[in-house]
Amino acid sequence: MIRHRRFSIAAFVVLSILSVSLVSAQHGLSGPQIRQLEAYIEKARRDWNVPGCAITIVKNDTIVFEKGYGIRELGKPAPVDEHTVFAIASCSKAFTAAAVGILVDEGKLKWDGRVAEYLPDFQMYDPWVTREMQVRDLLSHRSGLATFGADLVWYWTTYDQKEVLRRVRYLKPRTSLRTEYGYQNVMFLAAGEVVAAVSGKSWNEFVKERIFLPLGMTTTITSVRDIKPGDNIATPHNEYEGKLRVIQHFDNDNMAPAGGIITSVHEMAQWIRLQLGRGMYQGKKIFSESACRTMWSPHMYQTISPRAEQREPTTHFRAYGLGWGMYDYHGRKVLSHGGGIDGMTSRIMLVPEENLGVMVVTNSESPLSGTLAQKAVDLFLGLPDRDLSAEALRMREEAEKTSKTREKAIEDARVKGTKPSLAMESYAGTYLSDLYGELRVSLENGKLVITFVPTKDLVADLDHWHFDTFRVSVRPMNYPFGKGFATFKLDARGAVEQLEVDIPNPDFDFKELELKKVK
Repeated sequence: MIRHRRFSIAAFVVLSILSVSLVSAQHGLSGPQIRQLEAYIEKARRDWNVPGCAITIVKNDTIVFEKGYGIRELGKPAPVDEHTVFAIASCSKAFTAAAVGILVDEGKLKWDGRVAEYLPDFQMYDPWVTREMQVRDLLSHRSGLATFGADLVWYWTTYDQKEVLRRVRYLKPRTSLRTEYGYQNVMFLAAGEVVAAVSGKSWNEFVKERIFLPLGMTTTITSVRDIKPGDNIATPHNEYEGKLRVIQHFDNDNMAPAGGIITSVHEMAQWIRLQLGRGMYQGKKIFSESACRTMWSPHMYQTISPRAEQREPTTHFRAYGLGWGMYDYHGRKVLSHGGGIDGMTSRIMLVPEENLGVMVVTNSESPLSGTLAQKAVDLFLGLPDRDLSAEALRMREEAEKTSKTREKAIEDARVKGTKPSLAMESYAGTYLSDLYGELRVSLENGKLVITFVPTKDLVADLDHWHFDTFRVSVRPMNYPFGKGFATFKLDARGAVEQLEVDIPNPDFDFKELELKKVK
């Protein structure tokens, strides 16, 4: 989700460094620490092959460090600075929670208000959940739906916000309401629709008028359609087949309340000042301290894995509030959130007891934003030096080895010498998912091809694997999908009845589609 600056003459550069060091020394960082942080950022950026990134640090209601590194787009010289805008994706969720908080302050809705009272057409799979779902449930990932459930419904599809939300009624829950954590983008979309229904303005209009403008966030936008030629904006990148590439800006208007904000670290510093001010900014109240306390309170607890416990032994709890994740770290409460969208990642961290906030944005997909934000917090807390980037690089190497082992196991499990039960044309046809919509299987040059109709760029080629299972290869698009499988299931008469698609990846669950052949 997010992510530089230069003048001329070395004297100006030296003057800039000295001025940054002076203000930082007054608020917790010395000149040598600033140089240490800058060297660390630049090395980590190169190690992760990230074109550009930017960071802002707020301490005691003052921006004490702010800078960009690298370039906006691969192969072009324009540098990133503190005013370069990046998509911050899920770091937008706290803005949606704050919008709700503003309306709660005004008595126009309640945290515990039932969603169906504000959105009469709102419907979940379970009628009881439809009736009992509260606004705070939408904002705390305790809806009972699986993590990233229904994300295929909005990712690059032609569906607008209302149609995405309408289709969630077909998504089966993973657990009961309020029993387990399941990270949910679609529920934040529902929260945005509640804001619109109650305020009479779209979510985009409301956050601009009630949050962006009072904070002076004048270059912050909520849609890639608002980007103008010549804007100081970072270009998204990711790796495909081992090479870094430029990709398209992702138009996620149909999911904006969950991740639509595009902004700079300089303007996010104003958001940090508002948060650390418990709703106050330069003497103006944007939302109440009571609303802040509600958003910062645990609403859904999360499990800490043995590996995470070993990596961070001072962390004893993890939870999600309303738009914020939270945990304890070396005796302090930390509020944090990450953002990740096609070609950009971001991380915001607040340490209220220290009156400290950090925001890091990058224009590539890696853990860099999180490691840099943590490094900055560690420096301010005076913790022992630790190379978080190197640790993450080692974890990536381990994951790559695991992936290769898994691929070999899949290959070894293939049954050789089989062939499809039917002629290729018998598998062709239209398959329907109530949740997602239509898939078309067609025959092109003797091979099967799947077209995911609502998602214009999602097309996959099929190669026979064994029996009625085919290996799936998604054609190049923004998201670097790996390989998967498509299995055709026959009925008692030997005709194709269902199609199961499974393309393993960290973000989208194809198995939830439940596809039936309709013609």
